[in-house]
Amino acid sequence: MKYLTDSTENSSNPLRKLLTFIATVAIAGVLLMFSVATFIVILCVGMVAGVYVWWKTRELRKQMRDFSSSGVATGDDVVYAGFARGEVIEGEVIHVTDPQDTK
Repeated sequence: MKYLTDSTENSSNPLRKLLTFIATVAIAGVLLMFSVATFIVILCVGMVAGVYVWWKTRELRKQMRDFSSSGVATGDDVVYAGFARGEVIEGEVIHVTDPQDTK
């Protein structure tokens, strides 16, 4: 039990307190540096992924632009390739399966 005694001798040493403070500041600085570097890497990977998706979808965007510009105005509705816009068709679908068909 002699090693478990509460010694205030070490905690009042100013040199030990100064070294602890310097070590704490150094560790905090290193952690901040790594967190900023990690953030930059994540940001760069996100930008590269965004540019990749933008590049791969350019043909689809062109087709959508061409499709929307081919609409013809007919009164209140706009007809796109035979489909009327502005009309809502509501309904239900009931799907019935025959147990004999699943075999």
